[in-house]
Amino acid sequence: MESVTLNTGATMPALGFGTSPSEVGLSAKSVVAAVKAGFRHIDCARCYGNEKEIGFGLKKLFEEGVVKREDLFITSKLWCNDQAPEDVPKAFKSSLDDLQIDHLDLYLIHWPFCVKKGSVWTPENIKPTDMASTWSAMEKLYHCGKTHAIGVSNFSSKKLEELFPVALVPPAVNQVECHPGWQQRKLQSFCDDKGIHLSGYAPLGSHGSHWGNKTDILKNPIVTSVAEESGKTPAQVCLRWGLQMGHSVIVKSVTEARIIENFDIFNWFLPDHLVAMFSEIGQKRLLMGDFLLKPHEQLWDEESN
Repeated sequence: MESVTLNTGATMPALGFGTSPSEVGLSAKSVVAAVKAGFRHIDCARCYGNEKEIGFGLKKLFEEGVVKREDLFITSKLWCNDQAPEDVPKAFKSSLDDLQIDHLDLYLIHWPFCVKKGSVWTPENIKPTDMASTWSAMEKLYHCGKTHAIGVSNFSSKKLEELFPVALVPPAVNQVECHPGWQQRKLQSFCDDKGIHLSGYAPLGSHGSHWGNKTDILKNPIVTSVAEESGKTPAQVCLRWGLQMGHSVIVKSVTEARIIENFDIFNWFLPDHLVAMFSEIGQKRLLMGDFLLKPHEQLWDEESN
């Protein structure tokens, strides 16, 4: 499997398995199927509400000898109502306890805003963010060895710039929406210059998800044309494109056949003329975030592609 080296020196598998909410019982089952298919990077989050279930899946894999803990790269994320510095270690420990592991490989701040404790994530519950204090608490987790890297998610270039002056440990990763229909060229260039790895969620677009604009990237004529010429599926060429652009990609499925298909993106490459075709795809952000923050331009700082 291909991997990327983070600015901490840690090695992260370039293909990750996403665990955003599924029907009860499917999260553990799909994680077990993914690891058996070859996935070694499991991407979790506190707000998904399924880390306890995933923990049972991980325990099963360890007990059956399928993998050892050190074989896996496990990520989790700090939710918006746990950003107070005193809440960060508590939320972190809750994730460890539910996942039944003793450390994380990567811990991310899920969103660059904070919501009132005990409230739902709606615009009226947004409160001022003290990112300096939150990041300092994240750094303490890193320094004590409980997580091997720390980073952020859904941060614009501007929000990263605001973090740098207070960060003694720079973020290792910025996980953002990234796929052929929203290629994040400017943000990736910025992250590359700063030594931050850009990791892409929703690498197949938002098809089948409960969020975002419903644009089926897998049916885009350019994607289907590249797939046909390559003898691969549209999903495989989207994932392969992401790797060749230098991203890591976090892909989710609960169907075993698709999990196996999504893992089959190694030992072959898209030739340059096919990669170039992706630049012709129209660009549109799928996750606007207006259900989180109004106006949504405050979230993304009007960052274009």
